[in-house]
Amino acid sequence: CLIPGIGSCSENHSHGPHPPGFGRYGICAHENKELANAREALPLIEDSSNCDIVKATQYGIFERCKELVEAGYDVRQPDKENVSLLHWAAINNRLDLVKFYISKGAVVDQLGGDLNSTPLHWAIRQGHLPMVILLLQHGADPTLIDGEGFSSIHLAVLFQHMPIIAYLISKGQSVNMTDVNGQTPLMLSAYKVIGPEPTGFLLKFNPSLNVVDKIYQNTPLHWAVAAGNVNAVDKLLEAGSSLDIQNAKGETPLDMALQNKNQLIIHMLKTEAKMRANQKFRLWRWLQKCELFLLLMLSVITMWAVGYILDFNSDSWLLKGCLLVTLFFLTSLFPRFLVGYKNLVYLPTAFLLSSIFWIFMTCFIFSIIAFLYFFYKTWATDPGFTKASEEEKKVNIITLAETGCLDFRTFCTSCLIRKPLRSLHCHVCNSCVARYDQHCLWTGRCIGFGNHHYYIFFLFFLSIVCGWIIYGSFIYWSNHCATTFKEDGLWTYLNQIVACSPWVLYILMLATFHFSWSTFLLLNQLFQIAFLGLTSHERISLLKQSRHMKQTLSLRKTPYNLGFTQNLADFFQCSCFGLVKPCVVDWTSQYTMVFHPAREKVLRSV
Repeated sequence: CLIPGIGSCSENHSHGPHPPGFGRYGICAHENKELANAREALPLIEDSSNCDIVKATQYGIFERCKELVEAGYDVRQPDKENVSLLHWAAINNRLDLVKFYISKGAVVDQLGGDLNSTPLHWAIRQGHLPMVILLLQHGADPTLIDGEGFSSIHLAVLFQHMPIIAYLISKGQSVNMTDVNGQTPLMLSAYKVIGPEPTGFLLKFNPSLNVVDKIYQNTPLHWAVAAGNVNAVDKLLEAGSSLDIQNAKGETPLDMALQNKNQLIIHMLKTEAKMRANQKFRLWRWLQKCELFLLLMLSVITMWAVGYILDFNSDSWLLKGCLLVTLFFLTSLFPRFLVGYKNLVYLPTAFLLSSIFWIFMTCFIFSIIAFLYFFYKTWATDPGFTKASEEEKKVNIITLAETGCLDFRTFCTSCLIRKPLRSLHCHVCNSCVARYDQHCLWTGRCIGFGNHHYYIFFLFFLSIVCGWIIYGSFIYWSNHCATTFKEDGLWTYLNQIVACSPWVLYILMLATFHFSWSTFLLLNQLFQIAFLGLTSHERISLLKQSRHMKQTLSLRKTPYNLGFTQNLADFFQCSCFGLVKPCVVDWTSQYTMVFHPAREKVLRSV
């Protein structure tokens, strides 16, 4: 149907005695079915002048509603289904009508429908954040419960509306508020919403982990185990939920898991219990503090042992192979039992440093000092982590919500902060990084606005170090090994150098490996910086977008590409005798697009 000034009326209309998405069940498993039933299309309207006020409210026909109200219709009067006009306006996100009805005396917290809900409850079920903000501004009470015993925050959790959850908590609603059964939002999330969210999101607001409900005396972890919600169990264990609290039946979470025969959850709970028991021992706590150092020492010793075995005075390669297999088996046991999962991500970093250590011990090169310096600067420098206090987070949430900007493009649900331009949340570092490029496995650190230039020098000097090692290895073989490459060919030559010095060959292989990836990354980085003005993440994102576009997307036409010389000047923050001056931008607090004075035309945003 087409109504002048309104357009199509076929979307976002709801009718029936209860709000869409939840119906009279109160269980998230029924959400899709109930939501579909509540969103049945209303009859098409050809002449809006004959609409009754309920239908006009559902369709958002403001003039018709105004006409009927001014003719004497009582805005507080519910329809035959006990639903007020404010309910219909709220569920269909009719902001102008809500303002109008409230100005005419509508009760903002009027109860209606089979679920005896308020208009705020209906708006939350549908996920209408602007309507939630408007109703709260006009005095709606978010602590009121509906016929099923749920308050506003419980409904937002059940329907996984994270922006609404964040806004309600930021406006002062308690994250530990209980429903009619004494269940907190965290309990409902763990039991009724299978998956990591919104459980992980709620944990950002520091809810009580060990509070119990009124009826069953279950903690959130009990409820997660009862539902078989593996993701929620993992989140709650990571947050530190107690494993020892017993419910009304005297059951711990592990007892419930054993009854349900959920092997994965049983394994998770037993592993966590074992780790917590080990915390009582001083030696174990010391080992945990030294995990990174021990991992590095293990890598250094392992790489030495590999070279020693290869250089072992024996002609039996079968013996050497067996020794290598035994070595790798024993080495694999150490990380499994002594190094936590979080620190295993630093294994490539330990491998790189131990490789360079033995390269350094084999052939000293002056440029290795520069490599170690820039590696340290890359690792130690803040890459651009965005930080905010608890109060600042809540203020930002309220500001973004009330300006209509509280969505995943501008708000990070993990850090609970407004995301700066070109930033991205790194799940390894668990923080948003300004002008994010990548999380580098070799440095164990994010590469961003603060340390990107150090990373380039790190790659440059690593390539030089490894290049010199490769060159030095061939010089060593030509001077110290009897080789007949010209007479007998490559295969014989390889056998000769292996027999001459397996250790040097081993070091050459390490140097070649590191030279390959460091040189490739260096050239790729320099191309992106100088010719595109993009980070690795931005380039990959644009390439993915171009696959779904009919027209070819040019990587050069972005607002960040200011030309070869200007791109380099901006990246390294250096000038060239006044001919080129860098543009200083603090990407940790940059939320809007800023163009260089030399660039006047508006280009496509990344």
